[in-house]
Amino acid sequence: MSPITEIVQLSLKISIVATFIDLPFAVACGWLLARKNFRGKMLFDTLVNLPLVLPPVVTGYFLLFVFGRNGLVGKYIFQVFGMALSFTWQAAAIAAAVVAFPLFVRAIRVAIENVDPRIEEAARTLRAGRWHIFRRITLPLSANGIIAGLLLAFARCLGEFGATIMFAGNIPGETQTMPLAIFSLANQIGRETEIMVLIGVAIAFSFGSLIVSELLLRRWRLAGGKFNE
Repeated sequence: MSPITEIVQLSLKISIVATFIDLPFAVACGWLLARKNFRGKMLFDTLVNLPLVLPPVVTGYFLLFVFGRNGLVGKYIFQVFGMALSFTWQAAAIAAAVVAFPLFVRAIRVAIENVDPRIEEAARTLRAGRWHIFRRITLPLSANGIIAGLLLAFARCLGEFGATIMFAGNIPGETQTMPLAIFSLANQIGRETEIMVLIGVAIAFSFGSLIVSELLLRRWRLAGGKFNE
């Protein structure tokens, strides 16, 4: 296997794992913010969106502080399971998941807000439970928006750099994703061809994710318009 292929495969693995780490939490947070009013909602919303505005290296340092081998939580993980999360591909997936999480939540929140509450109320009058309503009504009607958010989060995971290099490092074959590899190769003479190949692959995956996401969002907006009439 060539080094370029290994880097691309590792990047895809980390991005896919990170996206599916986010999925259940993003759906739960998106539904909570879209459908519930509670004390501290603004603070909760701010905390969810904080990684979107924080410098990624700050997010990475925070992850290292919490989940590093001697971190607040990481030391107990090491004592109980004998494993250190930091500077592994799992750490890279966690870093990408944290940075992409706000985008995912925002997309899901908007998708659920566009589901007409009257449909859910009608189901409640027929004695449908909350879980049944969510699973059979809310989730299917907001599915396109959720999938679009998933693709946006995946594209963001592919491009993650700052938090990853702080929490997972830049270890070839272990945590070196496409952005980290491009950064490393840019500091070496005569590696322009490899850099351009990696840039081309990154653009192709990101462009594809955004195009499919936009198509799904358009379809969802049209469906949402019908439900809101």
